[in-house]
Amino acid sequence: MTDIHNNRRDPNAWDILQLDRAIPVDVTAKVYMVRDLQNWTRNYLLIPIKIVANLLLAIITIGKRLLPFQFRAYVLMHRSAAFFLKHCVTPEACYLIVRHLCIGSNIVNFLIDNGPDPEIAKSNLYPSTVDDLSQNAFLEHDLILYNFVYDYNMAVQANPNWLEARRSQGINYNSIRPVEINIDCSQRGWLQILDLESAIELFKVFYSICLTSDEFARAVLSLQFDENFGCYVSEITGDYRWNHVIHNRHPLSPNSPFVAGRALILHGIIAEYLHRYLELCQQQAKMQAIGSATQANSIKFHQS
Repeated sequence: MTDIHNNRRDPNAWDILQLDRAIPVDVTAKVYMVRDLQNWTRNYLLIPIKIVANLLLAIITIGKRLLPFQFRAYVLMHRSAAFFLKHCVTPEACYLIVRHLCIGSNIVNFLIDNGPDPEIAKSNLYPSTVDDLSQNAFLEHDLILYNFVYDYNMAVQANPNWLEARRSQGINYNSIRPVEINIDCSQRGWLQILDLESAIELFKVFYSICLTSDEFARAVLSLQFDENFGCYVSEITGDYRWNHVIHNRHPLSPNSPFVAGRALILHGIIAEYLHRYLELCQQQAKMQAIGSATQANSIKFHQS
């Protein structure tokens, strides 16, 4: 248990937030989240960064819509992202970004294992370092999401009675595997100062340059698929109690790209909530299996 001294006349909000367990989150990830929230760049630079970033985004968006051609630069985008993260962003924020892609793959693979067609291609996107992101990781993350939604719903149409069959077989949690991140948060360069949200606000501008207008809009819209994924999981587990934590909703009413930074932060938090929920379900299923096996062995012992 975390030992936090509380000054009852002057409580520390961050200590209290770290201690709170109302919504379970991976312990290490939460430590880095709370540490990131206390970063001085978030307090002093985030607002001016947002203003500048959105002005630039407006110019880029209008300009690209008026151009008679579209262009993309995936390699430049990802290599620049890796360089930017390694040299300008705190290790804690880098850890959370790399971890997000891994837990995203776990969630997609869980849905495939328990969905209407377990033969759907699974995600193999499991980076462990910032350098791994240079291999088109962000683009692959979006493509995996959209292709999964397409394949999943096509399979639902082809197998209208799949849910009853899956539930009779029990839920498979094998894809909820431990996430291994090789980032040392005790070491940092002297320029690694930016918090997560400030870094996202800056990089969304470069992201909009390196993608076509339609690709950037697709990436922004993907953040609102959190609601869909929550419904997919709840349909399988039969548990809708935690869905109230999802705030990126309603993809049929696309958000403005100017709020994409905030939406991406929420997307990361919601993914952490969902992944931890599945980890707890996995632990509960293992305990129930052990209990059933113990009970069965006890019955056999007494019968003999």
